[in-house]
Amino acid sequence: MAGTDSADIERMEFQLALRRRGISDQAVLRAMDEVPREHFVTPDLIDSAYGDHALPIACGQTISQPYVVAYMTEQLEVEPEHRVLEIGTGSGYQAAVLSRLAREVVTIERYRTLADAARDRLRTLGYSNVTVLTGDGLSGAPERAPFDRIMVTAASEEIPEALVEQLAEGGKMVLPLGPHSGTQHIVKLQKTAQGVSRQNLIAVRFVPLLRGQAREL
Repeated sequence: MAGTDSADIERMEFQLALRRRGISDQAVLRAMDEVPREHFVTPDLIDSAYGDHALPIACGQTISQPYVVAYMTEQLEVEPEHRVLEIGTGSGYQAAVLSRLAREVVTIERYRTLADAARDRLRTLGYSNVTVLTGDGLSGAPERAPFDRIMVTAASEEIPEALVEQLAEGGKMVLPLGPHSGTQHIVKLQKTAQGVSRQNLIAVRFVPLLRGQAREL
């Protein structure tokens, strides 16, 4: 393909792979295209950045595979005026994708090393509407609530009630739910005046959502 380098081809194949797997929201596809995933992986894995698989990062955590990032983002149904809370910052990749869709993103990471690195990375790349906090993700950010949308990027064994309380009425939460040693599913919750509705989606495998701020790292 004349005038097209390997990086351009890789990005086109990346977009095509997402479409083939059923991602159809144009805003989500555009956000996935705009965020340079190679800046969110470790230097030794840059050549694998756009492969459709999870990759290891520091502190025993992972950056989710692109399809899962796109799928969860699409299911969250983010609108431009929304304030979004993300639990589990990791490298900051999911927060960067959400920032292309929302007015504001607040993201919480229990490992200070990851939080500090993500904060610097997001600032350097120009994602000025993302705030990175270090703390207990299961507690959320009550002082900044309510949120229109909440995304949890680690698996919880039960619905985190503190996070449900921080959802605005009509708000939605997407999270992996299930036993840490067994089958997990992406679940979509919606908070209404009548209660919380639940929809089970695809089977997944995520690192566990742990309580508290990490004492080390």
